[in-house]
Amino acid sequence: MSVAAGFIFLLLSCSGSRITSRWASENVQPKKYNKILVLGLMNHETSLREKVEKHIVGDLKDLGYNATSSFEEYGPKEFEPGNEKAILEKLHSSGVDAVLTIVLLDKVKERYYVPARVQYSPYSIYSNRFPGYYQTMYNRVFTQGYYTEETKYFWESNFYQADNRELLYSTQTSSFDAGSVEMLAHQYGRTIILDMVKHKVFVKPDESSLFEKR
Repeated sequence: MSVAAGFIFLLLSCSGSRITSRWASENVQPKKYNKILVLGLMNHETSLREKVEKHIVGDLKDLGYNATSSFEEYGPKEFEPGNEKAILEKLHSSGVDAVLTIVLLDKVKERYYVPARVQYSPYSIYSNRFPGYYQTMYNRVFTQGYYTEETKYFWESNFYQADNRELLYSTQTSSFDAGSVEMLAHQYGRTIILDMVKHKVFVKPDESSLFEKR
């Protein structure tokens, strides 16, 4: 398997996030950007923001792009509403020519019922003796289901050119809780970058690219 194919396969293997809607400008085309700023907006989710930005920056670097996390480079409050001109000047002086915003639109808990299931086992294991068969199946049939909770995240990601402030790509995504903030950030970040490669926002990795496992 080639390096490029291996990278795409790795991205596809992350199934915890799903694209629900997408828009791309007619002007979008894969090009090399000098420096991409990844900017998250997540109310009271500081740790999640930091990790999502970090993972997306890493994925962009795997593609050969120079990218930076707004959290790491500017701090958590640098881009709060204020002087738009000053923000653009700051980006220009830092060499940023594209911005990828990551917004957590909503976060909800869903409670659902998991019914019990009668599982099949090979005949020879328990079916050749009456007491063993009956007792095994009795326990399975009368095992009750249970309720569980799962957290669902709703995201929006926009990609802008910094010089003319043009929106080139926008997508909305839903993610289920992956068990940890680290894994959630990993799955969401790779889902977004794969989709941007697929829709020609970013160039595909070539055979000479070096990909690191994080």
